Amino acid sequence: MGFQFRPEYIIIILVCLIVVVAIVRSKKKDFKLDANKLIMLLGGKENVIDYEVNKSRFIVTLKDVTKANKEGIQKMGAQGIVEIDNQLKIILGSSAKQIKKYINELK
Repeated sequence: MGFQFRPEYIIIILVCLIVVVAIVRSKKKDFKLDANKLIMLLGGKENVIDYEVNKSRFIVTLKDVTKANKEGIQKMGAQGIVEIDNQLKIILGSSAKQIKKYINELK
């Protein structure tokens, strides 16, 4: 009595693979959406003077810091925000570099 190949096994394996792929895609961050949303929460791209990434921090210089929606940025997933003059230091974690890449594409 050895292993018998049955077509049902292939169907079960394919269904499992489809479920796994769907779960992975749903958990994958959409950095383009995040970048667009972040720009809007910063007061629009006309309000952004300069930005850079330092490890997990996204540092942005704004024309008018009062236009930034810090509460919205926090809800977006920022782990912290520090305001110094017209600059915001937003702690985004490992996604900071990826978001900067997409913001570069928007400019």
